[in-house]
Amino acid sequence: MTLAGLAAGALASLAVLAFRWCIEAGQEAFLPGGRIGNYEALPPLARLLLPVFGGLLLGLAFTRLPRRHQGIGVVHVLERIHQPDAGRLPVANAIVQFLGGAVAIISGHSVDREGPGVHIGAASANLLARVWPHAPAEDNRTLMACGVAASLAAAFNTPLAGVLFVIEVLRVPYRIVRFFPVIMAAVVGAVISRAVHGPSPAFAIPPIDLGSLAELPWIALMGAAAGLAAMTFVAASEFILGKARAWSPVPCFTLAGLCTGALALWTPQIMGVSYDTLEQMLHGRLALDVVAALIVSKLVATAISIGLRVPGGLIGPMLVVGGAIGSAAGLMAHAWFPAHAGTTGFYAVIGMVAMLGAALRAPMTALIALLELTANPNIILPGMLAVLSANLANLMLLGKESVFVAQ
Repeated sequence: MTLAGLAAGALASLAVLAFRWCIEAGQEAFLPGGRIGNYEALPPLARLLLPVFGGLLLGLAFTRLPRRHQGIGVVHVLERIHQPDAGRLPVANAIVQFLGGAVAIISGHSVDREGPGVHIGAASANLLARVWPHAPAEDNRTLMACGVAASLAAAFNTPLAGVLFVIEVLRVPYRIVRFFPVIMAAVVGAVISRAVHGPSPAFAIPPIDLGSLAELPWIALMGAAAGLAAMTFVAASEFILGKARAWSPVPCFTLAGLCTGALALWTPQIMGVSYDTLEQMLHGRLALDVVAALIVSKLVATAISIGLRVPGGLIGPMLVVGGAIGSAAGLMAHAWFPAHAGTTGFYAVIGMVAMLGAALRAPMTALIALLELTANPNIILPGMLAVLSANLANLMLLGKESVFVAQ
């Protein structure tokens, strides 16, 4: 199975890289200056109407699909991987996820490519089961897990976090022999991604470190704020999903586009994946009023998009919102106690992982991602404090499972 993990990792990472290429090619073709993510340069009317048009197009396409082919995303993988017979992932659903996710992101919906990438990666790896007609259910489950780990390793160059995501979020029981292929797949995914996109495939993180131990209480408060934001997101998206469950795809996706477009008139940075904006926050280039606006608008737009079932993911938006919360905390720290404050980028990175860990209810995944993204073990101490504060705040006030289980 370890060799199968190698093949699964290669298939999954190549499929995820193809998905990313499709999105970036579409953005280069349609956005001003041919720049990826350059939604800010669009005129206001285009920012309003582009997500509406994308939502309408998606709605009309999904209306023509059989209901069995509309199951997509991390939730779909989570359901399939825990079926008693670990049923195979339908290829048709993966194609729907690939095309639907690309259209949603290119048209500016506030979703990410990593959520669809999990589904695409798992389905690509699961293709190996089709050439192994009598594969046991446990092997099918392992191949899906390989694809998930490889897809996240390829997305962020975080192979170990990809493996832990399988354990914490997908709830795949850890058995050392069964996880050899998953580890191999994650390594292959990271290697292929580094060969194509370099060591920072999503965003570049500057050198960061804790300024002073006196910052720790402020970091704990920031973590609690991230936990409250995660709680708000989970509750809001679940509420919207419950209200709109019976709606057909056209009103769902079109309304999501209208809400996103309206918010983009105020903060155009929320459109699409927003990793360019996150990178600006990591380098301390955004003012406090801009960051505060981003926290509200990105959170609201993503909660509406996920609640209305737009075919995109939420991992990226959680990183962006968390980065904005951390950036705001860093800017305030520099204003209030500059002698002890670390860089704004330091706070942004800590906020990212605190928000992610609380929303996914996956603290170890978040902490290992922090270590892999920064290559700095000294940041683990404040990271642990922030992730703990975020998860405790989320647990005490909401008490639910991860956002995927809530859906």
